[in-house]
Amino acid sequence: MSADPGAPKAAMPDAPLGRIFDIQKFAIHDGPGIRTTVFLKGCPLQCAWCHNPESQESAVEISLIPEKCIGCGYCFTACPQACHVTEDGQRKFRRELCARCGTCAAQCYARALEVVGKDMTVADALQEVLKDRPFYETSGGGMTLSGGEPMAQFAFTLALVRAAKEAGLHVCLETSGFAPWSQYEQLLGTVDLFLYDYKESDPARHREFTGVPSESILDNLRRLDERGAALVLRCPIIPGYNARDDHFRAIAVLANRLPHVQEINLMPYHPLGASKEARLGKSGRFPATGFPDEAEVSRWLEVVAAHTRVPVKRA
Repeated sequence: MSADPGAPKAAMPDAPLGRIFDIQKFAIHDGPGIRTTVFLKGCPLQCAWCHNPESQESAVEISLIPEKCIGCGYCFTACPQACHVTEDGQRKFRRELCARCGTCAAQCYARALEVVGKDMTVADALQEVLKDRPFYETSGGGMTLSGGEPMAQFAFTLALVRAAKEAGLHVCLETSGFAPWSQYEQLLGTVDLFLYDYKESDPARHREFTGVPSESILDNLRRLDERGAALVLRCPIIPGYNARDDHFRAIAVLANRLPHVQEINLMPYHPLGASKEARLGKSGRFPATGFPDEAEVSRWLEVVAAHTRVPVKRA
């Protein structure tokens, strides 16, 4: 690993590298059929409820799961920055000293320490995706790009999407919509289905909860629809944030205005991201709430469905 893992490795312009934190096989909730989802690191939004907090930073990060630590001590001697120490009889990870070089993780047999983020070429990523081609062919599946925000690594995203299409794959792109229109325009005709996030209908709340304005996001959505792009609205629903009837009605109204929206996906909040935050040494932002009640989720679906003919499903 390079001495500065936070900076992408050098690459030729025609062979961009992408920083990936996971490639998930047999994904069944990220588009039609059985898919492989490639998760890219880095996102311009800072949603408090993000269930992939490891995706927000573009830099490589070090994850620590204390419960897995077997106390072998290899990381103590391996770390060149002396980040791993014992204080008051407790194992401590001094992250403020960490250069994120990954040396400690390489020595961790128990995998209590792991590097989050790996630079890959388009060819290497596609090779991994193509391993499951038989599943795509029998199920109508393919490759999905997610994150983070794939558009934050646009050169890599464009190259991987084009390579996947050349290989005959169905391609989905999951996006927050927060990127220049000129970039989305280049993906038209290559991305088969846009899984488009719609997080909050109130502009002030959207900026408060995500850190960015919603105007350009909605503008990009309308432009994609005008150009005939196939769309699915993906709507995370978080109690205490956007689980409101006026927001549910706004989701339906938006879908009704966009003739190329094929489906609305409601995505009920789950608290599993909180443990990921802790592993990265981050805490305190994640909503302090549990899984929503199933009866309440059913009601959310009913409210949206009552105001639109677009199919409404739980994702």
